[in-house]
Amino acid sequence: MIYFLVFSAILSVLGLATAAAAHDLALAIFGYGLFGFGVVFALFLVKRHFDAIDAARH
Repeated sequence: MIYFLVFSAILSVLGLATAAAAHDLALAIFGYGLFGFGVVFALFLVKRHFDAIDAARH
């Protein structure tokens, strides 16, 4: 799981760099979308981790 979390962080930084370097609106939207996907995916992985811990306790 940690590999996917690192991949998500790299994806988010790449998205912000893409949005910052964009000269047109379409590329900026793509960069922000990539950033948003990376953040949401990382939060999903953290949620899944704690859900698995809760399931193992019961």
